[in-house]
Amino acid sequence: MSDDPEPNKFDDINEVVGEEWESETTPYERVRHVIAHTYTPVSAEAVADDARTAPKTARKHLNALSEEGYVVTAVGKHGGTTYRRSPESLVVEQAADILEHVSTDELRTRIAEMREQLTDYRAEYGVDSPEELTIEQTNQTLSEGDSGQSNIDADTPGLGDDAPKSRICERRALDCKRRTVRRRRHANDR
Repeated sequence: MSDDPEPNKFDDINEVVGEEWESETTPYERVRHVIAHTYTPVSAEAVADDARTAPKTARKHLNALSEEGYVVTAVGKHGGTTYRRSPESLVVEQAADILEHVSTDELRTRIAEMREQLTDYRAEYGVDSPEELTIEQTNQTLSEGDSGQSNIDADTPGLGDDAPKSRICERRALDCKRRTVRRRRHANDR
């Protein structure tokens, strides 16, 4: 049996966990943890409240994180400083995660495959990605009005003349992906 007293059955579990977090971490660690999940501008007071520390302490750590490039600051509506996680720090974190979990050879292979796919899209469609193709086709469909619907297979459920334009675009994107897969299979068979 543990020597820890059993919590009162009416204690708020969030408060108990918060107190435990506070006792096991430093204010800097808590501020960094809170701002790591903050993508919209917030005040130092809001971070301090979530990090269970004083606003002055939170502000000190947020400013240090800002100097490191981990946090971006801005002037808020009422002239106060606001803080949020910097997009660059997210990219660095993702890159570090990739380096930790993907071998250099696998990374080179993936990059080569992506470059080949980009070349294929440029050659076949004049665009760099499936997303650009979808946007292009969507814009074309919207500009054509109802005339673009005549190319749709009427036997396909939900894609007849009364189908919403978004479903048509989804169908075209799916058809594009299928063509790409067939093209790759054909290239691999050679």
